[in-house]
Amino acid sequence: MTKTEKLVIVGNTAFAEIAYEYFTHDSPYEVVAFSVDREFIRESSLFGRPVVPFDELAQRFEPRAHAAYAAMTYTQLNRLRTRFAARCKAMGYRLASYVSSCAFVWRNVTLGEHCFVFEDNTVQPFVKIGNNVVLWSGNHIGHHSVIRDNAFLASHVVVSGFCDIGESCFLGVNATLANNVTVARDCLIGAGATILRDTEPDRLFGATSTPARDKSASAYFGVPSEA
Repeated sequence: MTKTEKLVIVGNTAFAEIAYEYFTHDSPYEVVAFSVDREFIRESSLFGRPVVPFDELAQRFEPRAHAAYAAMTYTQLNRLRTRFAARCKAMGYRLASYVSSCAFVWRNVTLGEHCFVFEDNTVQPFVKIGNNVVLWSGNHIGHHSVIRDNAFLASHVVVSGFCDIGESCFLGVNATLANNVTVARDCLIGAGATILRDTEPDRLFGATSTPARDKSASAYFGVPSEA
């Protein structure tokens, strides 16, 4: 694939390595650098690309000439990825998205900025996906559903038709949502959970679909009080 844009990946963990593979071999982006906060630099290069302190990134890689992708997963209920994406945008970087060539995304799906859609996702007609959303591999997103900003869906999640997933939610492997379900913001839907009715915000659900009483989702993920 012809490379038409240069990209910096913010991060140096496993997701950053995965993002490098997909952007390099299945996108028009050429990855030219990685960047993390100075105290988290472990090595000076990764895949032959420099790892740059984040506070030096704009000086070394001109924002107007580069896009950026913040390769973080669901740390702090997606707050870390959200903060770094906002920092990159404030510095003047365009926020990159990746949609796998092996994903099925219907023609009238709307997709926000800074999204990552892995292989084998099926995204049906009239779906709306917000900004800063990650769809790991193998999910089914049913027609007329909405996935709001900063959400993260792990693999093999089934979202039925006319669902609404709130901001900053995490849906674990093999979670299932019935038709017409609204998941309020900041919810953690655990692996294998089946959600049959609307939820309240900041709830933690296990496989029984009963919210845990002793801990909220934000507490479970260690979300700072100011987030």
